[in-house]
Amino acid sequence: MRRETITREPGVLASRPVMHSFPKVELHRHLEGTFALPTLHRIARANGLDVPADFDDFRALVQFPADSEPDFLKFLSLFRNDWYRSLDDVEQIVHDSVADMRTDGLFYIELRFSPEHFALHNGFDRIETTRTVISAADEAADEAGIEIRYLITFNRAKQNQDEMAGLYRAIRDLSHPRIVGIDLAGDEVNYPPERFVDFFREINADGVYRSTVHAGEVSPASQIWSAVRDLGARRIGHGVASITDPELQRFLADTNVVLEQCITSNYQTGSWPDERHHPLGDLYRSGVPVTINSDDPSIQNASLSDDYLKAVEYFGFSLDDLVALNERALAASFLTDSEKAALLPKYRDAVAGFRLLHNI
Repeated sequence: MRRETITREPGVLASRPVMHSFPKVELHRHLEGTFALPTLHRIARANGLDVPADFDDFRALVQFPADSEPDFLKFLSLFRNDWYRSLDDVEQIVHDSVADMRTDGLFYIELRFSPEHFALHNGFDRIETTRTVISAADEAADEAGIEIRYLITFNRAKQNQDEMAGLYRAIRDLSHPRIVGIDLAGDEVNYPPERFVDFFREINADGVYRSTVHAGEVSPASQIWSAVRDLGARRIGHGVASITDPELQRFLADTNVVLEQCITSNYQTGSWPDERHHPLGDLYRSGVPVTINSDDPSIQNASLSDDYLKAVEYFGFSLDDLVALNERALAASFLTDSEKAALLPKYRDAVAGFRLLHNI
């Protein structure tokens, strides 16, 4: 019976509708790269932005071109922060964007966002912006049956340590129970981890949030070492460069520092321009703790399920592998131990329902 299940499984998992229904835990998705396209189009038109009236032309303008060669500058150019003219605009786009996640099988997500992204163009109050984002996302997630928490992103190219610390303290004093972590993103090459030691020393001393740091995406493995040792990161955003350093791989496995990997994103940015040989498969089979994530699905014109389909096709992942990856992601979440313990049996029940539905 078990052999028959294994024989049928890859074909079933290769089905897009089936994969969309698979329960997923996601640790690395930027709200700035996740938007409901019809809502964004309506907001842009209402605010008088110079965008096409035709929806398909608008879609082509804001998404990475399908079947395009990797293009890092093109990818970055798609992150605009001038769409919104009011916090009502922010509320609408956030609500509808999170509501759309129900079609991608999200069970639990740690959604990261930068208050600066939504506030800077109009000079909105950063804490009021944070409240607006979380309130809208909470409402949509509750409606969709998705468990959601939040990471606050700081962009290393847009704020210095002192500016980061000021916003961080205001966020900390907000004491919002669903904010669980801090994310350092942005230009790795010109702003390496050692430039942010004082900022993360304060975060670690406070002990309120755990942290994840983008490292080893377009920088060498040495930045992953620095992110963990100098900044105290418990997770690494991307971390593809770890494939070049066996000692680092052993360290990550021994210390359970988890890599948040993103196959489609890494291809489009050129950080790993060969999806079929993305490090995720080899790292997983070597015992390095990895997870599958979407990064910026709307900009990439690719869902989280698309990355799962690639993992099945390129790396031969079975359903058991996917479940193990998701249980690893849940264990690596920034939830409390009691929250994880409560969610794990619910996740296993969701998987059991998936198996029963698709006879896997």
